[in-house]
Parts: sequence; C-alpha cells; structure tokens
Amino acid sequence: MKLGGIHHVSAITSDAERNHDFFTRVLGMRFVKKTVNQDSPSSYHLFYADAVGTPGTDMTYFDISNAGRTRPGISSISNTAFRIQSEEALVFWKQRFESLGVEHDTIVERFNRQTLTFQDDEGSRLMLVVDDGKGIPYGVPWETEEISAKYSIVGLGPVMLTVDRADSTAEVLTDVLNFTEVGLYASIVDGMPDIRVFSTGEGGPGGEVHLETRADLPRERPGRGSVHHVAFRVKTMEEYDEWEKRLRSKGFQTSGKVDRYYFKSIYFREPNGILYELATDEPGFTSDEPLESLGETLALPPFLEGRRKEIEASLRPINI
Repeated sequence: MKLGGIHHVSAITSDAERNHDFFTRVLGMRFVKKTVNQDSPSSYHLFYADAVGTPGTDMTYFDISNAGRTRPGISSISNTAFRIQSEEALVFWKQRFESLGVEHDTIVERFNRQTLTFQDDEGSRLMLVVDDGKGIPYGVPWETEEISAKYSIVGLGPVMLTVDRADSTAEVLTDVLNFTEVGLYASIVDGMPDIRVFSTGEGGPGGEVHLETRADLPRERPGRGSVHHVAFRVKTMEEYDEWEKRLRSKGFQTSGKVDRYYFKSIYFREPNGILYELATDEPGFTSDEPLESLGETLALPPFLEGRRKEIEASLRPINI
C-alpha cells in the first residue's frame, strides 16, 4: 500500500477572525468549512483549501482562544509548505508579503526547488514552494480580486518534522508507512546534519516529508501557531481498513477507526511524539454543503446535529 501524499495539516489559532483574514485575504485560499472540533465541540475548527476542497490542499485550524505562545523545538511539525506553480508566482508572493507587512525571509533553494518561508501574526511557520507539476497533481486554483489563478496556492507541500532522533522517525516513515527516502539537502543551521527527504504517492512536494535533526533544541511547547498533526491520504476505504491492521501489527497503539464525516481517520504517535493521522479522500466537504456555498454556515456532522442549539450556545461569536 502507498499513501497518496499529504491530506491536511491541522494547527492552532487563538484568534479565529484574524486567522480567517490571513488565509483568505492574504493567502487567497478558499474557506471551505466552518465546523467544530469534534472532540471539543465548544470550539471551532476552520478549513482552508483550494476551490473545491481537494484532499491534499487543506490547512485547518483549531480555535483555542486561550492558547499561549509556542516555544519552537523538537518533536514537532516545524513548517508547513504550500505549492505554487512557478518562480514568477514566488516573486509575486514576495512582493505581496512586502506590501502587506507579512514577516518573510529571502527566496532560498531547498531540495532543488525555490522556496520562501513566512509567518502569520501568530507565528505559524509556513513556506511557499515552486512545484514543477511532475508529481502529485495540483488542486483547483481559487481566484480572488488580488490573486489570479496563475499565482494561487494549489496544494500543500512538504511538512518539516524536527526531531532529535531522526532514525526512529525515518524507520516509521519507510518501514511502516512505506515512504521512500529520496535525498538530502543542507540544513540552514550551521553544524546540523543534512535534512532527509521522504516521498510517497506520485511524489513531488505534495508527497514529501522533510526530516530535520536538531539536537540543540528543547522539546516544543505548543501554542498558537503550532501544528497539532499532519494527515496522510488513504486512497480507498479498503486500504483504510488495511492500514488500521498494519499499524496494530507493527505494535502501534492507535485511535482505532474514527469517523470524521468528511473523511475517516486513524491517529497514532511515532517514537518522537509527533501525531500522525491517516485520512481517507472520501467523502469530502460537499457531504453536507453545496460546492458553491462551502464554509458559509456552521456545518455539523450528523452525530452532532442533534446538539446544534447547545453547541451554538457554547461557541463564542465570531465574524467570519
């Protein structure tokens, strides 16, 4: 079995309105679902993606209003990348970040691709990466008044895992999840080992995990802007059942099969403490809303719909 690439990345915000403004206005992503954290329905779960909510394009945020600052460190998903279609687009984004006052670095080559790291107001560590289109296909561009299709974000790119014991994480990626180690590139931190690159599915940025060793850092203290987990794509329901059996046969304690309504999930932690999710491509975000009106109202899965009044009363009012 081969996983189909990155499915989604879920992070933490302490300010839903500001988070929504950054991802929709600044980054031009489509807001495809306003729902709740199914494990804590008194808080929101916000989803941003391409024009149609394609698996592999969505960045999600749990709204935790009292979340403190993040202390970056090991045992973390330390960067999330987004794919764009050309170096011309990368120049557009650098100029846009400069004009809007978005914190960003210079354009740097990583693993033979041009990249640009940046942060939102809460310290989410993000990156744009130029994708040549030869790997996992692009999503469907979402155009805005300020961002045309040729410059739009078209999917998630590599996630960076930062650990102090890389071999144990590498073993899970290759021997359990069937990724292939495909190369190395130099760390930007002097004296640190090269960053190892692992790939799955059809390859390219949308199917990669980059593994960074940092023995000089403490363990991350998560807060606003930190990543909660990364999800990988399971292509069929049959494979979903097989992945649960495979993880247990390899000695992992999993969440069991969890129905998130928009996809079905399995969660487990790897030896460095990073939380992984395996998530099905189906049924998707149009299960309860028409494509043309995704994200416009509070969506609740059927198993929470009967508690709508209670849940709505417990949510803090937000203007998005």
